[in-house]
Amino acid sequence: MVVKVDNTESIPATDEVISEEMDMKKKKYLRGEGANLKVLKFDLKDKKLRGQLAVQEELFGKSAAAAAKAEKWLMPSEGGYLEGDGIEKTWRIKQDAIASEVDILSSRKQFDIVLPDFGPYTLEFTPSGRYMAAAGRKGHIAIVDMKNMSAIKELLVRETVRDVVFLHNELFFAAAQKKYPYIYNREGTELHCMKEHGAVLKLQFLRNHFLLASINKFGQLHYQDVTTGQMVANVRTGLGRTDVMQVNPFNGVVAVGHSGGTVSMWKPTSAAPLVKMLCHPGPVTALAFHPNGHLMATAGMERKIKIWDLRKFEVLQTLPGHCKSLDFSQKGLLATANGSFVQVYGDLSGSQNYSRYMTHSVAKGYQVKKVTFRPYEDVLGIGHSMGWSSILIPGSGEPNFDSWVANPFETSKQRREKEIRSLLDKLPPETIMLDPTKIGSVRPERKKEKPSKEDREAEMEAAIEEAKNIHMKKKTKGRSKPSKIAKKKQEAVEKAKKPFLEQHTNKRKPTEETQLPKSLERFVRKKAAA
Repeated sequence: MVVKVDNTESIPATDEVISEEMDMKKKKYLRGEGANLKVLKFDLKDKKLRGQLAVQEELFGKSAAAAAKAEKWLMPSEGGYLEGDGIEKTWRIKQDAIASEVDILSSRKQFDIVLPDFGPYTLEFTPSGRYMAAAGRKGHIAIVDMKNMSAIKELLVRETVRDVVFLHNELFFAAAQKKYPYIYNREGTELHCMKEHGAVLKLQFLRNHFLLASINKFGQLHYQDVTTGQMVANVRTGLGRTDVMQVNPFNGVVAVGHSGGTVSMWKPTSAAPLVKMLCHPGPVTALAFHPNGHLMATAGMERKIKIWDLRKFEVLQTLPGHCKSLDFSQKGLLATANGSFVQVYGDLSGSQNYSRYMTHSVAKGYQVKKVTFRPYEDVLGIGHSMGWSSILIPGSGEPNFDSWVANPFETSKQRREKEIRSLLDKLPPETIMLDPTKIGSVRPERKKEKPSKEDREAEMEAAIEEAKNIHMKKKTKGRSKPSKIAKKKQEAVEKAKKPFLEQHTNKRKPTEETQLPKSLERFVRKKAAA
């Protein structure tokens, strides 16, 4: 790897260069070519429509210019990928070579923590990527500040810990222990013991809804509201024991992988799965969602990794390999882990065709349990049987963060304000659905189609036949004579015909109330004659 230094003097950018750059950025945000109003001037006779089109095109141009301006000044950093020189393959480049080329701060993000007495470890990052929770299977839980590389709190619970997940911020986290899941604060104080969940195997937190989702060893899916403590839903999946569960960040739907090769998707307000799709012929071993929510990656025991398009529920690509953990980065890189080998796939061309991007092998004998990307950093966290590791994956993280969404440098005051704002914006469980864009849309009222003449005649004949077949009770004292019965049937037939005749007649019989006095009738005649 060669580093070239350019000694040419920097030339200050002129107004023409800046305007050309802004025009190029503006074209990126314009959705195709606009309507040619000069040509449409002769085709469209309606002046109002031409004016509306002109206003619409002006608004499109203003929004594209605003987006280009925001990209220039508010998103100064640009993300880049690792590129090979000539026939060099990126997946052959080792971590030592990358660490020698990057700056000092980036090289510090590459480390190994060896704790052989408490592994294997599972990792979890906050949405801002600043804090990390590490949980060892044998009872060790640690909260680490990744910015200062310091341990905030360590505790030993002296029992099995299967999973750990942060709640709405770094001050609270939940741990799935041997019998029940527990909620702790950052100081390690136990706050709640949730016995209703049972022996939980996997935990997930829905941040927009403040719901803690868990699945236990009996295949029961629980949803609990962490703000009120109310148990929102308790669903039996009926598909056996599993520890493969993931939340779709796009719509809040929980996907569960089962031993029969199926993936079921759930929401708390439904006792039946929204989707039940057969993904593999054998058990599902890992599951992950793309940040945009439209792609899903699944891994099965038949040593295949499949990438699905959730808008059509079709397989886009099948990759060879067996893995026990999957994770998508913010830029769409896919990390897979099996044994002591980690492999990263990338869609560098943007055509949804993943290929091998980087590989990494931890020390021989270490068994990787979980891989997870650190948000807003080009870092991949690896939890394995002897501790956890951190490696550099160029191009995996989003280079520009939005402080309203996730701020890695937020203060305690900003954290309190964000917590209050998120509580006010909390979404009810009913808003979880496969297509959240339908929320707020109103279904248009359908116009009732007028029945045809044949349909009206058929309905009237059916009503007449029903009236003729009415059973008459036998009465005494001459009230059951054939003439009386025939008369009653005739009255029933007339009564059945009446609504059809009144509904479809156009003639209106004048009544005494609608008739005009004689002094005004002459005006009606004149109007009719005219």
